[in-house]
Formats: sequence, C-alpha cells, structure tokens
Amino acid sequence: MQTLRLLSRYSPLKVLALAAALVLAPRLAQAEALLLVEADTGKVLEAQNATYPWYPASVTKLMTAYVTLKAVKEGKISLDTLFTVSPTAASQSPSKMGYRPGTQLTVDNALKMMLVKSANDMAVVLAEGVGGSIDGFSAIMNDTARKLGMTQTSYVNPNGLPADGQITSARDLAILARAIIRDLPEYEYFVHIPSIRYGRRVVQNFNRLIGRYPGADGFKTGFICASGYNLVASATRNGKRLIAVVLGASSGQMRAVRAIQMLDRGFNGNQLSWLKSPLGNVEQLAPVDATPPNLRDDMCNGRRHRPASDDDGEETIAGAEGESTGGTLLAGLQAPTMKPSELLAAAPAPSEPVLVYTGPTRTGAALIAAVAADADAQTPAKRRGKKAHATAAGKEAKPATRTAAKSEADAKPAAKPGSKPSEAKTSDAKPAAARHAAKHESSPKSAASDTAAKPAKPKAAAKPKTDGKPAPKDG
Repeated sequence: MQTLRLLSRYSPLKVLALAAALVLAPRLAQAEALLLVEADTGKVLEAQNATYPWYPASVTKLMTAYVTLKAVKEGKISLDTLFTVSPTAASQSPSKMGYRPGTQLTVDNALKMMLVKSANDMAVVLAEGVGGSIDGFSAIMNDTARKLGMTQTSYVNPNGLPADGQITSARDLAILARAIIRDLPEYEYFVHIPSIRYGRRVVQNFNRLIGRYPGADGFKTGFICASGYNLVASATRNGKRLIAVVLGASSGQMRAVRAIQMLDRGFNGNQLSWLKSPLGNVEQLAPVDATPPNLRDDMCNGRRHRPASDDDGEETIAGAEGESTGGTLLAGLQAPTMKPSELLAAAPAPSEPVLVYTGPTRTGAALIAAVAADADAQTPAKRRGKKAHATAAGKEAKPATRTAAKSEADAKPAAKPGSKPSEAKTSDAKPAAARHAAKHESSPKSAASDTAAKPAKPKAAAKPKTDGKPAPKDG
C-alpha cells in the first residue's frame, strides 16, 4: 500500500517508465553480449545483445596493438625501436610487468607482454612511444575506430582500466578483429602466443582456448568489475575462420565455454540456422543507444569465494557443466563431442615459451645474458640484500681476523709451557666465528648474539692471570 501511495504522486507515464526500469535492470545486469561472425565475409552467424554498449576492459589492448603495428607497417617505428617506461606507465594498476621508470624495452617485447600477460604498464609504454602521451594515443585510437566503422566505440586510455568514456560493443570488437586479420597478416602471430618467459617466470595466455581448442588462433581477454569477463576469440578449421565475442560472462571459465559453444556451432553448420532469419553482415547490425550495464555488484561482491580477476579460470560453472557444445537443442543432431569444461581442464598443448626481456634486441649469447639479468632482477630484495650483506661482512671480517690472530700470537709466550692445546688454538677458532657472523649477518638477533660473544673469546687466552703472572699486552 505504501508503494502504491508513493507511485500515485507521479504521472502514469513516469510510473510506467519506473516499472520498466525495475523489470529490465536485473535482467540486464545478468545479460551477456554474444556474437559469432565469419572472419572473411563478416557474415553474422549468431548475435545476442551484440550492439549493446559495453565496457571493453583489457580487450582495449587489441586496438592498442592494431595502432602500434600499423605504425610499424608504415615505417614510423620498428619492432626493434626502444621505448622507455615512464613514471606514468610504472604507476598503472596490475596486471603489469612492474618495471621501474627508466627501463627500456623494444616494441616487440612490449607487445608480447601486453597481449599475453595483459600488462597495463606495457600498454602505456606503447601509447606514449607511439602517440607521445595517453591522450595523444587515445585520439589516434578513436580516429582509427571511426575509420574502421566502430561507431559504438570510444577510448580514453590504451589498457582498458576503468573509465566512464571507455565504451565498445560486441559488434565493434568483431569489426576490429577482422581488421587485424585483414590489415596485419604478417603480425597476426602476436595475438595467439601461447606463453612468454621473462626471467624465471612463465605466464600462459589468459585466453584459455589457445593450445586447448582445436584451431584456436586469437585474440584477447578482458575483465573489470563493471564489464564482467570479456573475450574475443578466433579459430580456423578447414580454411574457415570464425570470430566469437563474449562480453559480461560470469567467470573466466564461462567466457571460454561460451566462445567454444559458439565456435562449435559455427563449424558444425548450426543445423537449426534455417529457423532464424538472416542476420546480415556485422557492419549492418543496428546499434542500441543505451548506457553500458555495470556488473560490479555481480562480479565483485563479497559473496564470491575469491576476488575476481582476469585470470579467473578455475571457477566451476553451474548450468553449463552438462551442456554439449552445440547446446541442448542440438544435442541430438550432431555427434557427441568433449564438453567445453573438459576441454578447458586439459593442459595446453606443449610449446616453448617465447622469451621476452628488457633492453635492445639481442640474439645468441647476448640474449641469454639479458634473460639471466632479468632473472636476477626478479630475486626478492630481501634475498639479494642478505647475499650482498653477507659478502660485505665476510670481507670486513678478514682484517679483524688477522689482527686477532696477531694478538693471539703475541700472547703465546706468556702462556705456560703446559698450556692446553685448546688454549693455544684459540686463533684457529676466530675465522670460524667470523664466517658464522658473516653467514648470519642479516638476522639482527644472530648478529647481536655474535657481537656479544666476541669480547668473551680473548678471556680464554688470558687464563695465565690465575697463576699470578702479568697479563700480556695487546699486540
């Protein structure tokens, strides 16, 4: 009754608008945007909310890569060009490489780190190197999007970190993926590298179809709380290449499952396609004028078992676990295949990680040295400090040991002829103590106990005092 009284204050038109908003909002928050197209023709095979505006998250980096590689192809820069990590790049939120300002690396290595590890700092390094600044590069990105026909897209940064003006759609992302295949065939390998090795660390591509789904050959994942889990994926079979776009999935696993389901239906001919009206070409899909859904409450609330992240691949899937790749309606019309969850649970096909490193382009022994240097730089500061401190302590202990040995040697004539061997060999114990101190120098507790123990040792050689003889003078 109270609700009715409140609604009676508004006009019937406002009441209807409010009711529609209340009904649509929950459904929209749980919605996904799905799109499947043929790469060569742009023909749309499946579409669901494909033209609804969406936050792109890290799939933004596909445009960053496209603009950068176009600059390489046009001769403005090369893959060997050195760019420098700026304080702005170093300050970006994870996922990132974490290099310090002033670190230099090639365009080639920055691209590999950005596309495999989804490194936000590398996206800024490329943006500042190509466009002079984040704003300058964003202007190039927007101009490129307009030329490609991405009418629902706008960019304000090169990595997809949360920003109100960073918007795209499944339609526009499919257009961009087709442009990468069409315009940059010689550089397309960047979007399907299985893994990279930098120093001691190996990182697998967040796109879990790579190395698992037969024929998978692109592109990129993305996640922020507002967008949900996004994926632009592609695969090729028997000369036919398909592009699948998934936006707003509930987990990293689910976005991969959705992509596999669409790709399988596309490769299997989608036997029920005759029930649907033709969807036309991807560029012909009509844009929806709306505000992007904000999925923050669903993606990043306290009810999740662990914090959401772009590499959220282990979450179990309710509802999708028992689905065949063709969906329940197609289950009886095609041969049974492995479930998507089973496919994704398998280890990726064996492959040698691609080496990435800092500094200029290197080969042979110089490359090995560069990788070793990066590995050494990854050693925790605590361990490096302990090693250096221990080495320095050992060096400083040597003169002290020699002085102590000289003092003991000067003291020998004052000892009784019948002195015990343990008293005569006190000088032999000194170097061992110094080594022990050097070994445990980094521990304040052990260092303090060793320091406190040192003055007590000369007293062992001063036992002749008990015989009434004068104590030996310091040497």
